[in-house]
Formats: sequence, C-alpha cells, structure tokens
Amino acid sequence: MYTEGLSDVQEAIVAAVRDFVEKEVLPVATELEHADEYPERIVAGMRELGLFGLMIPEEYGGAGESLLTYALAVEQLARGWMSVSGIINTHFIVAWMIMQHGTEEQKARFLPRMATGEVRGAFSMSEPGCGSDVSAITTRAVRDGDGYAITGQKYWLTNGATATLVATLTRTSPDGGHRGMSTFLVEKAPGYGEVEPGLTIPGKIEKMGYKGVETTELIFDGHRVPESALLGGVEGRGFFQMMDGVEVGRVNVAARACGMAQRALELAVAYAKERRAFGVPIAEHQAVRFRIAEMATKVEAGHQMVLMAARRKEHGRNDLEAGMAKLLAGEYCKEVVEDSLRIHGGFGYSKDSEIERLYREAPMLLIGEGTADIQKMIIAKRLLG
Repeated sequence: MYTEGLSDVQEAIVAAVRDFVEKEVLPVATELEHADEYPERIVAGMRELGLFGLMIPEEYGGAGESLLTYALAVEQLARGWMSVSGIINTHFIVAWMIMQHGTEEQKARFLPRMATGEVRGAFSMSEPGCGSDVSAITTRAVRDGDGYAITGQKYWLTNGATATLVATLTRTSPDGGHRGMSTFLVEKAPGYGEVEPGLTIPGKIEKMGYKGVETTELIFDGHRVPESALLGGVEGRGFFQMMDGVEVGRVNVAARACGMAQRALELAVAYAKERRAFGVPIAEHQAVRFRIAEMATKVEAGHQMVLMAARRKEHGRNDLEAGMAKLLAGEYCKEVVEDSLRIHGGFGYSKDSEIERLYREAPMLLIGEGTADIQKMIIAKRLLG
C-alpha cells in the first residue's frame, strides 16, 4: 500500500509496528483466536511501543502524533490480528473525546495514565434495543445530591472487562432529544460481576469472530458518579461528543479493513505461487491472475480512502469522508478475503489455515461503528443537504 508524504518519524513508527506484528502477533494470532484468549503479552508489547498514547499530546505524556499516523499503525496491527487493533481503538476514542471535549481537570487526570496504558478506555453507546439509532437510548443519568445516579443497560462494549474508564452515553433530559444526552467518564475496576456498586459486567458475549478481545454488556443499577465525571462539565453535549469519537472510530475500522485485506492478499499470492494444478502453479492460470489483480486494486483503493478520511479529520469534521472510507474499505475487505479463500480452495476452509480466521473476522467490519447501510445514509444526507 502506497502512502505519500510521510515524515521520517512516521515511516519509523509504521516500520516499528510492522516489525512488532511480524515477530509478536502473526506467530500466535490464530492460536489465541481459536482459544478466544486475551492477548496479554501482545498488549504489554503495545504499551512498550507507546501505542496507547500515540495521539495523546506530548504535554500529557503521549507521542502527539496525527490521526494519519494512528491509522497507518492500525492497518499494520489489523494485518496481524484485527482483534488487537480493537483493543487500541476503543481506548483511543475515549482519549480523543477527553482531548477534544474534556475539562482541563479531566485531561490532567486521565490522559497521562491513558498514554502509558495504565488507564484503559472503553466506549459505550449501543444498547440492546438500539445500535446506530442513537436517539433511542434509554439509559438515564439522574441528579443525585452532588453527583448522578445512572440506570440502564449497555451492549456491545469492546474492552468491557479490561477497561478501567468507560465513556458512557446517557439521557439526562427525557424530552431533550439529541440535546438531552450527556457523556459520563465512568471509572471502574477490571473484571466481571459487580465491579462497582450498581455496576455489573455480566460476562463475555460469544461471537463468530473478533475473538480474544472481550465484548460485554454493562448494566447500571443506580450507579453513582460524581459531577466531575460529566464530560466537559456541561449536560446536553453527549450526542455531539460521541459522534466526534465515532468519526475517529470509523477511520479506525476502515484502517482495520485495509490491514486485513492486505494480509488476505499476501496469503493468496503466496499460496498461488506454491499450489500446483494441471502441471503448473495456479498463479499461472489466468483466472487466478485476474482475481489477484482485482484484489490488489481494492486493497490500494481502500487504503487511499483511509488516508483521505484521516487527513480530513485533522482539519475538523469528517463524517462524509469517514463514512465513505468505512463503506468502501469494509466492503472491499469482505470481497478480498472471500477471493483469497477461493484461491486457497479446500485448504482455506480448514481451521489450520489463517484465511479461515480472516473469513470469520471480516463481517464485523461491515457492522462495527455503524453498518454499511448507515454509512450510505450519512453520505447521502451530506451530499443532498
């Protein structure tokens, strides 16, 4: 994949992440994924690399890098194992929201420890009765003395058990529509069960793919948080704060799709060169050559869309570009992975093959951070005014 205009620092960061993936992720990814085992050693390695603080400003102990650098790092991580990039994504969405919308006290309290990975972030917006229809959330935060009491049920919480800080969207005004929502920075202990009074993580949601990293529910039953937990210190801004974070998340999901598609292409090329049929390597057959040519073109097109969306976000709103990038990269990833499976033939259907794992993981990228159809609605709305 080609990226124009990178600095020497950016090139070095991408190279370091790629080397880490080659040595620490790819050799163990399939085994850990099949076991649905949390990748403790990989996460420790990412902390040592400074990836948890890649975009957090230097004044708070981070590297102060751009969203573009972050997206390129995510591509490399997802090339090794998509779940690993998910651990970083939800953490960084929370850091981004604090960076952009937090009070000075919230920035000073959380960002230095998020930069080291000591505090790990999770992002909670969806509920059992609503996903992309954010206006339908029912979780309530009610004034209770010098703080708030939160009651409700959240769903699809990546890093729900391991995270110690959860940015949670609630309704603080029942009749306020989008302006009746507020985000709270909920601190909690890691683990399952009742981790704080009135706050329970029931257990993992079993998934077809996206294993290793845990996905959970988050149940509030009058859980009390101090007033200082209100992001930005003002009620009614939660929807806009969350949407700002989701735009970053969509760049991440698109970058994950590019990384996975790149890996699927690499596997297809290698297998086509070694597998023989009718007396020659199957790479000599025109049907396989055409398929590989189309796969490579899709990988490159998705990558360029990610670059465009990441660069646009650095200058403000990028809901149009992020929606386009996620839509295109996600769909192309699914197609490239399936084409790689076709090239692998029967071997690709075996659990002994890496492509089998990618085939189960790819559909998540059509759903996460808003389905493909939601992206089309966002794109059309912007274009049609």
